[in-house]
Amino acid sequence: MSALVALVKKLWCIRKYVILIATPLILLPVLFSLPPKEGKCLFVVLLMAFYWCTEALPLAVTALLPIVLFPLLGILPSSKVCPQYFLDTNFLFLSGLLMAAAIEEWNLHRRIALKVLTLVGVQPARLILGMMMTTAFLSMWLSNTASTAMMLPIANAILKSLYGERSSKEKGLNNNCDSTASIQEKGLHPVPTEMQLLAANEENKDLPEKIDIPTDTHPDLQKEKEYQNRIWKAFLISIPYSASIGGTATLTGTAPNLILLGQLKSFFPGCDVVNFGSWFAFAFPLMILFLFVGWLWISVLHGAISLRCKRKKKSDIRSEAESKAKDIIQEDYRKLGPTKKIRLRLLLPFCHIAVHA
Repeated sequence: MSALVALVKKLWCIRKYVILIATPLILLPVLFSLPPKEGKCLFVVLLMAFYWCTEALPLAVTALLPIVLFPLLGILPSSKVCPQYFLDTNFLFLSGLLMAAAIEEWNLHRRIALKVLTLVGVQPARLILGMMMTTAFLSMWLSNTASTAMMLPIANAILKSLYGERSSKEKGLNNNCDSTASIQEKGLHPVPTEMQLLAANEENKDLPEKIDIPTDTHPDLQKEKEYQNRIWKAFLISIPYSASIGGTATLTGTAPNLILLGQLKSFFPGCDVVNFGSWFAFAFPLMILFLFVGWLWISVLHGAISLRCKRKKKSDIRSEAESKAKDIIQEDYRKLGPTKKIRLRLLLPFCHIAVHA
């Protein structure tokens, strides 16, 4: 048994090499069970799928396998395979990835988000609107995944500043309320304090059988906790929604837009109606409309905006949290420093790519 365990451990250590060698051997029957062209193409597709799923090779290396395997197996010549890696749409998408790396390096996304949040305010509905506007703007130039990945940490930090430190207070208050309720259910009386004993001795009265303890705090905390959970969900849902909406405004916003442009150039070589400017003029107003409708729907659905005409008084906990969040946002924005270097090194190339895309 120990020998078998040792063998399994050794195989696990060299699992990538085993997969690298064994996968082509396992897939060999595919070459002979189908017509030659189809069988060879399916063999390459399945081989790449296995390598991608298991990461036996780096993902980028696996993506380059058709350059070698297609000409080797006689599926396509190199003159037709290699140009597919250097299409205009691929380089447009690559430029978006490079811009995403530069923006993340210089914290431009964080600067934009904090500036927008200082302008719109710290009420939950306004914070959601600010996060959605920033995410949609970034997604116009970057991929939806990159925009979402950049904005989620900022949203988490804001949510923690709003609600993060309240959980311990709630837990303590809930424990006090629960213990008091359990004592009273069992027919026991809470232990009187020293002040109550002194007051009873001075007035020569017996201790009261029950001490009235206010229990209004418990339902208030429950309502506040439910409100917090709804706002938390609204924040986290709004960011990927706005990234998907913002990606429709420009050609470089998301990969399907570039794929459509590539297909149009393939089927209609002489047609140049669809370009960056025409796409932006058509899609940007629709993006603004969908973004507003999405913000309104999320805010109403999760309680950030109330449809009741009667305005409720804001709780002290909520007011304190919003005030603290405002101070944290302003302090974080000041810590980012001046924008002179960013304007020269990042904003100018960013605008150049946007104009000439």
